[in-house]
Parts: sequence; C-alpha cells; structure tokens
Amino acid sequence: MKFGRASHPQIQQRVPTLATGRKIGLFALSIVAALTVATQVFAWRVHFSPALGPNWQHFYFPWKILLWQWQWGAATQRQLTPAWGAGVLVLGVGILSISLLQTAARHSGQALANLHGSARWAERKDIAEAGLLAEDGVYVGSWIDDQGRQTYLRHNGQEHVLAFAPTRSGKGVGLVIPTLLAWTQSAVVTDLKGELWALTAGWRKQHAGQKVLRFEPASLSGGVAWNPLDEIRVGTEHEVGDVQNLATLIVDPDGKGMADHWSKTAQALLVGVILHTILRARNGDGPPATLPEVDRMLADPSRPIEELWNEMIEYGHVRGEVHPVVGAVGRDMIDRPEKEAGSVLSTAKSYLSLYRDPVVGRNVSRSDFRVKDLMNHATPVSLYIITQPTDKDRLRPLVRVLINMIVRLSADKMDFENGRPKARYKHRLLLMMDEFPALGKLDIMQESLAFIAGYGIKCYLVIQDLSQLHAAYGKEESLTSNCHIQNAFPPNRLETADHLSKLTGTTTIIKEQATTSGKRLGMWLGQVSTTFQEVQRPLLTTDEALRMPGPRRDADGGIKEPGDMVVYVAGFPAIYGKQPLYYRDRVFQKRAEIPAPKQSDRITAAQTQTAKETVAL
Repeated sequence: MKFGRASHPQIQQRVPTLATGRKIGLFALSIVAALTVATQVFAWRVHFSPALGPNWQHFYFPWKILLWQWQWGAATQRQLTPAWGAGVLVLGVGILSISLLQTAARHSGQALANLHGSARWAERKDIAEAGLLAEDGVYVGSWIDDQGRQTYLRHNGQEHVLAFAPTRSGKGVGLVIPTLLAWTQSAVVTDLKGELWALTAGWRKQHAGQKVLRFEPASLSGGVAWNPLDEIRVGTEHEVGDVQNLATLIVDPDGKGMADHWSKTAQALLVGVILHTILRARNGDGPPATLPEVDRMLADPSRPIEELWNEMIEYGHVRGEVHPVVGAVGRDMIDRPEKEAGSVLSTAKSYLSLYRDPVVGRNVSRSDFRVKDLMNHATPVSLYIITQPTDKDRLRPLVRVLINMIVRLSADKMDFENGRPKARYKHRLLLMMDEFPALGKLDIMQESLAFIAGYGIKCYLVIQDLSQLHAAYGKEESLTSNCHIQNAFPPNRLETADHLSKLTGTTTIIKEQATTSGKRLGMWLGQVSTTFQEVQRPLLTTDEALRMPGPRRDADGGIKEPGDMVVYVAGFPAIYGKQPLYYRDRVFQKRAEIPAPKQSDRITAAQTQTAKETVAL
C-alpha cells in the first residue's frame, strides 16, 4: 500500500519525497563546497606569498579558483588539475548524499492523520464560516471556548433548522424562547399551554413593534378569530383547488391519507357544499360562509337533505349559472342509492363535529386577520397558535388547516427582476413549530420545505426524536435532508443517537500497542516493542451520544445547570456546545418579564371598522 493515495480531497497527499526546494538548496551547497575545496587545494599547491599570489594559510572566497583559472591557467596547470579533482570529488559526494536522502524519504512512509476519516470538532473559525456568529437570527445553541467563555450560536440565513429535543430537555428555555425574544420579523408559533405567549408576546409587541395575535380556538377570552373559508380565492383560477385542499385536510385529520371509499366520497361532497355555501353567501342569499354553517346545512333538522341536493343543481351561483363543480356534486348525491348516499353524508358530517362546539364555532366564524397579513402588513405580525393539552387532539384538524394555508398562500408566486428572484413580501416569516410531528403528516410541509426559503419563510422544526418524525412521515421522509442545520440535545432513543453519530462523521486516531516477551516473573523482560497504528472511529459514538450530559434540575424541576448539545451545519465540522438558558442571561430575563397583553391585536376587523367610520363621515 502506498501512503497518500486516498480518494477524498481532504486526505490526499503525495508520496513522501524530498522537497524540490530542499534538493536545490543541497545541490547549491555541494557546488559551493566543491569550489571552496578546489580553491584551498590550489592555494596549498602553489605556495605563493600573499603579495604575489595565493597562500594556503589564508582562506579565500570559493569563486577565486575561477579567477585564478583565467589569470594563470596555462602556467599553473599542474596545480589546477588536482585542485579541480578534489572539487569534483566533493561535488560527487554531495550529489550521492542527495540521492541517498531522496531514497530514504521514499521509504520512510509517514502516517496520514486523516487516513480513515477527517471528522473533528469545530473551532471558532469553523463556526464563523458556518454563519453561526450572526448578530441577528434564530438561536441554535451556544459554544464554550478554551477560556470558558460562552458564545451564542445564531443563524440568520434562509436555511431551515431541525432540533432534536426530548421532553423536559430544555428546548423551550434554551432554543424557542431566546429565539422569540430576539427575532424581529414575523413569526407563527405553535404554543402548547400558552407559555410562549406569556413570556415573549410582551416584548414582541412593546419593543419589536409587532402586532401580536393570540389564536386559541377553544377559548373566548382575549383571542382572535379566523375563518378558513375567508382564505378561499373565490372567482380566481385557484378557487376549486383551494376548496379541494381544505376538504382534504378536513377528512384527513392525521395526514395518513384517504384510504377508503367513504373518505374520498366525503371529501368530494364537502368540496361541493363548501363552494355552494361560499357562493350563496357572496350573492347575499344566506348567512356568512363558515365551517359551522357547512355543518348546519348538512345536518339541518328543518328540511330533508334532498332539498339541499336539488338546491345545489338549481341555484345560480355565478351570473345566474350553476357552478359546474357544485352542480356535479349535487347530481352525484341524487344519483347514489339511498343507503350509500346516507353513508357518504354521515362520514362527511363526522369530520365537521369539531365545529359544533359553540366556542370553536365562534372562533372560526369571522376573521380578525388574514394569512397574507403575516408577511405583508405594515408591521411584522406574530401569530401564536395556542392549544391546551386537553384540547390538542381535537383541535389538530383546525391547526393543520391554518398551517397548510399559511404555507400555501405565502409561497404562491415568485417574481423575477434582472434575472434574480424579487421579494413579494415586506417581512420574513419564521415558522416556529414546537412538537411538529404531533400535527400529523403535513404533505405541504414536506413538499415545499425545499423551496419556501426563497419566499422568505424560515422553518424551525422541533421534534422529540427521529422515531417520532418517522411515525408521522415514514422512514423515507425528506424533512431532515432539507434542514441545513440540525441541533440536538442528549437523545433518549437509540435511533436518534445513531443518526447523530453518523452526522458527526468518522475520525482517525493513533492506536498504541506494546508487545512484551520474557518470563513473567523474571527480573526483566526479554523484549518490549511498541507499535502505532491508524484506526478509525466515530467522532461521537452512539453510546457517547446517549451518554451526553443532560441538564441538571433542582427539586422544583427547574434547570440549574445546562446540558451538552451538538450542532450540525451542512458542509462544516460538528459543534460540541452547551444548552443556552434564557433566564441566566440578564437581557433575555428582562425581556421575558414584560407582561403579555391581555387582549390580542386584530388586523382585518379593525381595518374594516376604520374604513366604515371613514365612509360614514
């Protein structure tokens, strides 16, 4: 095996040889030595006095032999010949020495530090090149230098972030809250229990100059309302597609797909009824179009359901004409056998049961904001989606609808100018998705994560472990590959630890092995030999990942000492860091102490009311 023939550019080296510069220097030294010897031998052979010529007792410059050759060559040929002979002998010895050194270098194979792997932990230079020393952006961790000083790691690029953080590992106090207390652009936050609203909304409203919206569908105190049907782009080419996407989310609340006949037919029925409700309200022939109104139409006890099907195929939806999709759905239900039609209807109604809750119904019956406001309002907007633990499962379909519409409507079109993409938004949008897999499989997220960064949307996805993500999106998910940055607290599951170990890479270490011979009980051993061998090992083994020190807690459950963490940035060495804690930073603590507003801001309704007052004047 020849050293240095590794295939990867990081570890490619030439076969060890004597450097060219060193060979030239040794050859020049040999020539100087040869001329010096020739000059002194000539002086010794001639025995001239200093006044008349060379004297062997004096030292002469090496090139003197050349001058004397020119001056006295013919008269001193007998003295010059042995002098030049001595010089050639010295030159030959020098050339032979260079050849021997070259041969020795070729046969003295040197170990390559990166022969089996070049992984290493990042240093400050690597962290700076990875863009994690930005003054703005999201927090992905912290790093402790050799002097024990803590440096926050922040990223402000377009790339997305994926955080692995088990329950009670400190993800909120270490990543989410610091980010929300520093990010000055728009944000959408999934907030379990309302903790993030309480700790960050005050600063975002008072000092970041934002509109802060609290959307808590199961509460009537201090929040905003949002009607998904107001986001349907009626009268455009997107009209039917928007309704179909909405109906799909309604009948597929977990994102597992519409596997049976009844789900698919219920989805088709809801498309027609939702369109019928919207167009009828737009013509002024019915109450505002809402999901509770759709449910009421399907379960109206005051009239037979057949009257609805006949209305759908006879009503003039657009300029007196029946909408083709609505009419087709109505005809389809009329033509079905009674039992099958009843099954389709009951399936569709079962997916609308959430909106029979009067509290939820009121919170989805008007819109105090619109999705477009998040990135295009005059000031940045922060939307907190709050679901209490007891309501999390039943509110999941509504939250999925909202997230889907945010992504779909915010990344609908891109303009170009001078050969470059042109921003069509006023503010960037951060999607801070805590417990992201709990929403079920959101196809729009998996499909669009690769390109929504170009629309000004940055995703910060927080998951417990890799198994949780695979349970929602499958083993072949593409979310991890589309997240440029992955940061991880000490994992609890083997699969996640193995993933982190592979992300860290393989390094080369020098293994020392001593061999002894002789009698074990003798006065001395006969022979002791030591060998060194380059071997590979993961920079962070699976076992070491599982045993990373976690946070230390006090008797009340609070974190008193942060744990370790690892931050991965594609294309750069992994960073071994520490968890940041917002309450140990005076700036963050001061910001978190600002009380959250008792009432949520409103955007659309307030603007509409102002416009009405202006017209009245």
